[in-house]
Order: sequence, then C-alpha cells, then structure tokens
Amino acid sequence: MQPLSGKVAIVTGTSAPRGIGRAIALRLARDGAAVLVTDVAGEFSLEGRRHDRVELLAGLTDDIQAAGGSALARTLDVTKADEIAACIAAAKARFGRIDILVNNAGSLAGSADLLETTPAQWETSFRVNLLGPVMLCQAVIPEMRAAGGGRIINIGSTGSLGAEPGFGAYTAMKHAIAALSKTIATEEGRHGILCNTVCPGFIMTDMHMAANRRLADEIGVSLEAMQERRYATVATRDAGQPEDVAGAVAYLAGPGGRYVTGINLPVSGGVPYGI
Repeated sequence: MQPLSGKVAIVTGTSAPRGIGRAIALRLARDGAAVLVTDVAGEFSLEGRRHDRVELLAGLTDDIQAAGGSALARTLDVTKADEIAACIAAAKARFGRIDILVNNAGSLAGSADLLETTPAQWETSFRVNLLGPVMLCQAVIPEMRAAGGGRIINIGSTGSLGAEPGFGAYTAMKHAIAALSKTIATEEGRHGILCNTVCPGFIMTDMHMAANRRLADEIGVSLEAMQERRYATVATRDAGQPEDVAGAVAYLAGPGGRYVTGINLPVSGGVPYGI
C-alpha cells in the first residue's frame, strides 16, 4: 500500500521544469497522495528560453496522471488572500479534504548586500517568502483540525540556519519561516497537526545551474571549475538533486514522520551554515 494513499496535498511553486516543487509533487503523488499543484500565473525566462507557468502546471498534472496518480492544477499568487481561498475551495471540491501543505513558493528578491537592497525588494521578499506561507497556513489549519490532523512542511533553506553575504532579505525571511514552523508545531500539535521546515542547500535546479553558469562567466572560469569551487565547503563535495528534498518532505508527510514536529531538517550534503 502507498504510504500516502487517501491523503490530499497542496504544493506551491511547482512549475519550474527542474525544480524542488515539481519533484515534491511527483514524489507525494507516487506515494499515493492526490496533489493540487500551484504556481503564480505568467511567464519566466530561463537560459534564454521563455516558459509559461500555466502550461508547465498542465504538463505536471499530465505526468502525475500518466503515472497513475491524481492531480489538479491551479494558478495561485500566495500573496493574495482571495486566490488562497479559491485554491482551498478547489482542493476540497475535487478531493474532499486537505491533509498536507507544502509551502515551497519563494522569491530571491533583494539578492544583494544589505546596503544595496531597497524597501520594495524587502517588501516582495516578505510577502512571498513569509506572509504567503502564513496566510496559507491560516487557511489550511482549520481544515486540518476538522479532519483530525495534518502535516505542514515549510521549505526553508540553509539560510534558515545561518547567513552568508548578499542574501539579507531572503535569509531574514527563511529564518522567520523556521520560527513559523516552530510556532505552528507548539500551537497545533494538540490538534494532530505537525509542522516542520526542510532546509535545502545547493540543489541542482534550473535556477541553481543558471547561477553557476553566470558566476563562471563573471570570473572567467569553466562551469566545472565554478562548481568545484562552490561545493568545496560541502562535506559530500557535490550538489543535491530536487528528489533529495522531495524525499525529506515525503518522510515528514508520511507515517515515518508521525512523531516529528518543530524541526529544521537540512538537506544539504553537510554544507556549513555561515555565521
């Protein structure tokens, strides 16, 4: 029997072709959960190619269904309460309940030294990386209480555990996400709701690879040399895969995680956390 059979999950930020959200959605579906996959509407550019998030979401649901799973796609701006409410209603109408929430959507707005970041960048980082997950938790927790419990997994970062230069806004919000998880864990444990933070390090996503190439070009070295330099501080001397993060989420969402709450779980290959 699949460990998540009969469960219903909402996963945000799932459209990226080689992204953590997509890997999580596929893994939860493989483990038997019906999955509502979401992302903000619109296009984005990656490696010089334009991608439409709605089309990518549709492709993800097709992949899940082709593998025998159940999925529904919705566009969702996590900063808008009305879209969150519509998303929750769609999940209940299609699947009848909500057991698992994975807050994966995020933004790297303000990726610069502190003195170079603007109030607008801080506002964007706050709304996407923190306020959005807060509002989703507030919307989902009553449904989980009514169902007798549930699991909330917030995707943080090794930046939730330390800091490094150039990511002040992002790091501040990821520290807050870890605190949010602990707050929910202490308040909702008596209702059967467990909440944890998964903290990825270097993960081989499309965005990570694009960053490696950009950094290599900026200093005039090969991609391989740049990756060796970046991963020199990692105990395993390499980057992880999105599926590694998905495995951690599946553990926390599944039977094995029934007595685990309020933790920060690094999936980082042993990367140092900075200060």
